[in-house]
Amino acid sequence: MREPSDDHLDALVEDGRGGRKPERKCILSGAHGDRASLIRLALGPDGQVWPDLAAKLPGRGAWIAPDRAALEQAMEKGRLKGALARAFKAQAAVPEDLPARIEKGLERRALDRLGLEHRAGHLILGSEKLTEWARGGRLFLLLHAADAAEDGTSKLDQAWRSGGGEPEGCIRLPVGREALSRALGRENVVHSGVNNGKAAARISDELRRWAAFNGNRDLTDDVRAQSGRRNDEGRE
Repeated sequence: MREPSDDHLDALVEDGRGGRKPERKCILSGAHGDRASLIRLALGPDGQVWPDLAAKLPGRGAWIAPDRAALEQAMEKGRLKGALARAFKAQAAVPEDLPARIEKGLERRALDRLGLEHRAGHLILGSEKLTEWARGGRLFLLLHAADAAEDGTSKLDQAWRSGGGEPEGCIRLPVGREALSRALGRENVVHSGVNNGKAAARISDELRRWAAFNGNRDLTDDVRAQSGRRNDEGRE
């Protein structure tokens, strides 16, 4: 698919693998980041702004940092409209529920990513199997539903640590077992583990953006720290 046309491509930075990747600039804060860490807004044919979370829609795009509080403040003060008019070189209609649309979209992308990785065989389910894989140091992320019982979570976290896992890799998701089970097409999914480094990186990207937008600083920091550790090992 053709790359969207963006005028806010400000720099090329080292990607850590000997290459270079493009950086975008938030139209509100001026902060820089790569495509995976920012949120793209697109202008529809009707002149309305839409979240383009996959960053694939054609035409001019505007990028914002994943920060719901900052977005809502910019909308309230009228700063977003001005910034979008400069980015799109046209007036843009901003829907009142834009923050809610972005949040719902980020949640859907994160859960859909988990479902895709599960179907690809990259998720381990079941407490006994998870314990075995965690103790063997063969997991890259250990994920718990928001309503997971503390005793079961603690036992799996201990198995993770005994296998050399960093504490940040034990992540409590912002959704409960019902949403998690629905995303994976299974019943009563409470815990899961990621057994593939590249899959863990893809999941981490979606979780980090979702958590950052909602101001979940603890989860954002945990996912960022974990992404920079075991996921960089590149094990399949």
